[in-house]
Amino acid sequence: MESESRLVRMCIESACESRESVGKWRLQRRTLERLPSALADAVLRRLSARRLLFPSLLEVFKRSAEAIDLRGENAVDAEWMAYLGAFRYLRSLNLADCHRVTSSALWALAGMSSLKELDLSRCSKVNDAGVNHIVSISSLEMLRISETGVTAEGVKLVSLLINLSVLDLGGLPVDDAALSSLQVLKNLEFLDLWGSNISNEGVDILQTFPSLSFLNLAWTSVTRLPKLLSIECINMSNCTIDSLLEGDGYKASLAKLVLSGATFANETKAFLHVDTCLLSFLDVSNSSLHGFYFLHHMTSLESLNLCSSIMGDDSIEVIASIGANLRDLNLCKTKVTSAGLASLAGHLPKLEKLLLSHTPIDDSAISYISIMPCLKFVDLSNTAIKGLVHGEGTETKLIPSLAALHGLDCLESLNLEHTKVSDAALEPLSICQELRHLYLQSPSITDVSLHHLSSLSKLKRLSIRDAVLTDCGLESFSPPTTLEMLDVRGCWLLTEDAIFPFSRKHPLIEVRSKNEV
Repeated sequence: MESESRLVRMCIESACESRESVGKWRLQRRTLERLPSALADAVLRRLSARRLLFPSLLEVFKRSAEAIDLRGENAVDAEWMAYLGAFRYLRSLNLADCHRVTSSALWALAGMSSLKELDLSRCSKVNDAGVNHIVSISSLEMLRISETGVTAEGVKLVSLLINLSVLDLGGLPVDDAALSSLQVLKNLEFLDLWGSNISNEGVDILQTFPSLSFLNLAWTSVTRLPKLLSIECINMSNCTIDSLLEGDGYKASLAKLVLSGATFANETKAFLHVDTCLLSFLDVSNSSLHGFYFLHHMTSLESLNLCSSIMGDDSIEVIASIGANLRDLNLCKTKVTSAGLASLAGHLPKLEKLLLSHTPIDDSAISYISIMPCLKFVDLSNTAIKGLVHGEGTETKLIPSLAALHGLDCLESLNLEHTKVSDAALEPLSICQELRHLYLQSPSITDVSLHHLSSLSKLKRLSIRDAVLTDCGLESFSPPTTLEMLDVRGCWLLTEDAIFPFSRKHPLIEVRSKNEV
């Protein structure tokens, strides 16, 4: 099967190589009409990625394609829509960020019988008139119209799409009356209302959606939520929170709770009606929380984001006590030090992602990180890490602290940007053969590091910014065969005389060299 998939990929690559190659097969209509839908969808994706897709070419896929993704394509307009409206088996259409799509252009989609998913997010020229065309597509199960020109009156029209299970109205002026009109959507499972005009009185309407499992009320004035029996995921980022899911003797079985940037009117009351033992994902980054007592019973947590919180060494023990299932821990911009990490060592056996950017940790933290056996992604950027420490019993001999990372057999991504690492500090990384992504940014790095890192046989992305790399160093660099991106922005000694030949010699490597922010 693997050899077949490689062969298929090679055929698609050849067919989408250039306008000339497209011209050779586009006239074979009968063959194209018999293409399996998965293959037709793959060819369309590749054509779009290579900017080889144009309106009339769409016609040859109208009997085979089921999923079309044109997100961000600025060329898509009424002409494109006219061709898309003729697709007989189209199931999914993504037009997000297609800024030339207008309400009148959507007329071409009216009445499509097979379309189940339509994404018009950030199509600013789509308004209530466009919704009038959309509601004739009775088969729709997913509709995304966030950040469009649709008003509360247009939202009321959506109630005609009774098969909807996913509805994204983010950034629209949805008020209580508009939300009330949607009560007929009994299949609704996903509802996004961020930035809406829903009030504390209006949220009671949410109780009439029997299958609602995902709710986003971020950036709204809502301060409380009533009991929602089927809810699994809530986002109330940047809200002022008084209480969540309040009900007599009821505790919600939430799996995911996102409260980034939230202000808590009453920290004790906020989590009172949530069964915290069942939470697997919690984001309270940038929030006003002053205590972390609520974490004590969250033994099922797999992802915890405490970025920009007041978390420090004095509170870190609570994370250790619930760390058995943690896979993702974000402590960026907290007060946690290397001593605090010592308290976590040995208590996070499943941790895969650890983010410590902008914390006061130093090289002593690396020894504690090295005994978290499942780590794949580590971010140590903007810390006091130097990569070199004084050897025991000596003030002169320096030992590479990063050598301790050799024990992390799963380490795939390491970020050391804006640290004080040098060539000598980076040499031990050449043994970390599972590394796929390495990010460096330091004026203490030279051509020597390029030589060390060339032995990383699985490296895909290498960023060495603001370093003292030279033309000679780049010319002699033998990149790993897996390398896809090389970022050398800010390396002021590098010139086009070396960069252009390198790019020609290694055409599959994307080289970023402009001094852009």
